[in-house]
Amino acid sequence: MRSMADDPKGARRVLVTGLSTYWGGRLAAALESNPGIEAIIGVDSREPTRELARTEYVKVGAEHRLIEKIVRAARIDTVVDTRLMVDSVRGPDGRRPEQIHENNVIGTLNILAACSASGSPVRKLVFKSSAHWYGCAQDDPAYFTEEMSRRYEPETRVERDVVEAEAAVAEFRDQRPNVTVSVLRFANVLGAEVDTSHVQLFGMPAVPMIAGFDPRYQFVDEIDVVHALEHVVVRDLPGIYNVAGDGVLTLSEVISLLGKRPLPVIPPWGTSIAMAGFRRIGLTLPSEMVKQLRFGRGIDNRSFKATGFHFRYTSRETVLHLRDRLRLDPVAERRETEYSYEPAVEDFLRHSPHVDRSRKDMGREDAALFDPSPPVQD
Repeated sequence: MRSMADDPKGARRVLVTGLSTYWGGRLAAALESNPGIEAIIGVDSREPTRELARTEYVKVGAEHRLIEKIVRAARIDTVVDTRLMVDSVRGPDGRRPEQIHENNVIGTLNILAACSASGSPVRKLVFKSSAHWYGCAQDDPAYFTEEMSRRYEPETRVERDVVEAEAAVAEFRDQRPNVTVSVLRFANVLGAEVDTSHVQLFGMPAVPMIAGFDPRYQFVDEIDVVHALEHVVVRDLPGIYNVAGDGVLTLSEVISLLGKRPLPVIPPWGTSIAMAGFRRIGLTLPSEMVKQLRFGRGIDNRSFKATGFHFRYTSRETVLHLRDRLRLDPVAERRETEYSYEPAVEDFLRHSPHVDRSRKDMGREDAALFDPSPPVQD
């Protein structure tokens, strides 16, 4: 198991998808401080929300033809896909469910297609996934390990998206044995700066519970999420890894640690009807979260810790960290702006210093990337 610290020649040219998202921006900022990273290119359809020093931003969505151009032109060897949305209510920019599905599944297929092109320089793919892959059920094991298969068909939209996206990544892995594919399945994320349905729920003075249920919970701190992604980027760690802070808490313990009051008012049956009442007070619980409020879930993190990763926070400490840092400031809406794909990509191909350094020893096919003239029609 080698890292950049072990190999001074292991500098990587990294493409981060979803640069404007919380995770994409935080990861790019973390990679900037790593001297082993030679170049960082970030792509997204929206402007980055974080100040970045040496990350080059290209305004482009998940259109595989354009991503492929960027990958080949900049000689990208590592692609980190951070775009997966696993909260059907707190999606960025108020995206509708069908838009979230398009991002999660169609977008993933496009990123994989861009990495699969003939002669692609990509040698590593890191995919940020979710423990929603396992689902939640009454007879689940105490802890899911990475080797376990999913026990039931997905019941919620987010679960279906995660399963479909991971299936596409697995097919890519089988077809490209020369590419190291790392999949990280994260537990529920908490933090003062992340906006999730769980953070919204725990921010209430009294926290609703499903009557008669006290499910088990694991959490991973937002800081550990970024460090986990960086850990995998700089190491060759093929496979699937569960990422969750040590320890398991019951929901009532979580509520107590936060200094809140439990409110077991959600009926165990007809839960969806009861949710309508909560929506009137501004609380919307997504279907994937309601399942967790009933049965909970535990994932085994030993495989990931065996790679040398050290969690800064246990599940309990993550809750206490949230308690100390919780802010209830409303999230400012981001203004959408129109843009054009092609000019942004062409500007990158023409003027990026990273691309300039990649033109050495380039074949005729790759050199054609820089030819601004349109193709000749037969």
